[in-house]
This record gives sequence, structure tokens and C-alpha cells, in this order.
Amino acid sequence: MTSELGLNHALVTGATSGIGEATVRALVASGRTVLAVARRQDRLEALASETGCSWMAADVRETEKLADGIEAFAPDIVVNNAGVGHGSSGLEDLDAAMIQEAIDINVVAPIQITALALAGMRARARGHIVNIGSIAGLHTLVSAVYGGTKSAVHRFSQNLRVELRGSGIRVTELCPGRVSTEFYQAASGDRDRLDQMGQSGIRELLPDDIAAAILFAVNAPAHVNVATIEILPTEQAVGGVHATPVEAKS
Repeated sequence: MTSELGLNHALVTGATSGIGEATVRALVASGRTVLAVARRQDRLEALASETGCSWMAADVRETEKLADGIEAFAPDIVVNNAGVGHGSSGLEDLDAAMIQEAIDINVVAPIQITALALAGMRARARGHIVNIGSIAGLHTLVSAVYGGTKSAVHRFSQNLRVELRGSGIRVTELCPGRVSTEFYQAASGDRDRLDQMGQSGIRELLPDDIAAAILFAVNAPAHVNVATIEILPTEQAVGGVHATPVEAKS
């Protein structure tokens, strides 16, 4: 079933694992044509074989390469999902290249990709930009670098909504807490480190939970803009964690 709003062509970055892969599957299942963008061509080919999506093997920092693909595809929906979690162990443990990479992938790339898609969206008077932020961009948590980049995504999303008023283009920022994906294990090093960070006992969100929230936002009626979604596991709360879930009473 395609969108009554005409939002039927969706571009998803970071599409070969975690939230991105789940979002591709959900959007295809909703009847949309999807362009999956990621670096790992073998995974893109496997995803396309399973879902029927189109794909483009590219790093989100390759603006010139992305420009031709985005213009040809003409997305009505852009899901800026690709990101890196550098800095969970502290700023002093990062070299200059990793700091720059975090800024380029988490901040510069979504801005550039959004800019490439907006001309077509304005011409069609419809569109939806979905930026994957983080609760680290909304609240004071660990990681100055990662939290700083996601705070930039938050402000970008908020200001973009003001810029696009009257255009028919909507903007949603989705801010997850802990999600069971490769991203968090890569950001923290390994599972043992996650447990040491006080996260044990949490039933984490699944990528499908985030994909469902994205569909909720893009499927909303035309007069509804779901601006910000903060989504966390039940046992996770900003300012503290209930490490032992409460059992339901019989």
C-alpha cells in the first residue's frame, strides 16, 4: 500500500544493518520504492535480493557520487540513518581523524544529503526528512563527541522545520535510547564494556521498533508533523537505569 501523500520513494542511508536495514524492509513492506545506501556492496546485494529494493554502494561523505543517484531517484522520503559512535571512552582517546570522521558522518553528511533532496521535494511540494538522532543529543550523557554531533542533528532538524514552513515538506527527528544493533557494540568496543557501563538488565529496543516509529511518522496525515520522537527501552530512563525489570504481578 503506497502513501496517500505521494511519499512513495524513500532513500535510506546506513542501510545494511541495524536500524537502516529494518527501515528498508519496513518501507518496502509498506509498498514504497526504496533506495538503500551503504558502503558494503555484498550486503546491499543480499538486501536487494530479499526485499526488491534498489541500492547504491557509497560512503555518505561522497557528496558528488550521491548527487547523481539522488537526483535520478527523486526521493520523497530521506532517512538519514548512517552514523558512528566514536568517543564513548572519552575525547582524549580519539585521534584527530576519528573526531573529524564523527563530525563528517554524523553531522555534515545528513545536511548534505538533505540539501541534495530538497530541490526535488520543493518542486513536488511534498517530502519528509527523517533524521536519526539520539537521546545523547537531547540530554547530558556520556561522550562529548557523539553527544555533540547528535546535538547538532537536533538543532539542524528543529531549524530545518522552520526553514521549510509552507513547503509541504515535513521533518522528523527520532532519538533512540539503547537499541540492540552492531552500532552500539562498535561504539563501545564490545559487549563486556556495555555491561560495565551499567546497561545490563535492560531489554533493549530492536531495530524493528525504530522502523515502526519511522513508519508512524511518515504515514501521518499531511497536516501532522511528528517533530521529535524520544524512544527508549522501558527499563532505561535519562538520569538513571532500573537494572532489574519489575516482574508483572499475577
